[in-house]
Amino acid sequence: MGFANILSTFCLLGLTLTLASTAPILAKSYPKNYVDAHNAIRAEVGVDPLHWNSTLAAYAQNYANTKIATCQMEHSGGPYGENLAEGYEEMTAEMAVSLWADEKKHYDYNSNTCTNDASNCLHYTQLVWRNTKSVGCAEVKCQNNWVFLICSYYPPGNYIGQRPY
Repeated sequence: MGFANILSTFCLLGLTLTLASTAPILAKSYPKNYVDAHNAIRAEVGVDPLHWNSTLAAYAQNYANTKIATCQMEHSGGPYGENLAEGYEEMTAEMAVSLWADEKKHYDYNSNTCTNDASNCLHYTQLVWRNTKSVGCAEVKCQNNWVFLICSYYPPGNYIGQRPY
């Protein structure tokens, strides 16, 4: 390999590294990432797997887009079940679902209540709600460089007096 070829290869490699370093850091999660992460947790308690729903995903994306300026964690108040997460640029579908699933430690199945706080397990119970059949999620990178992530569920869960599974 001649010097010109080595130099050309080096310059091409340098250009590739430069392009990679200027690309957006937010790696969009794919529907499969969301579905697989949800279904792994649902399988632990024996509930049926969820399926991706593009209508829910579009709803989630529209709502997420309204959070780009502020990244404020507030629910949409829409017709679907909903889980929200936010985090640094590295937030992924798997990380968000893991955060919600971690609330299992606050759920007391025998009393069908959240321990210590009336709401500290509701992300988990929506995640494993037996009657929920589909999910659609979206994420945006906010102006403060955080990631806002939302998953919408149909049918929704967390009905008072009903057990999630």
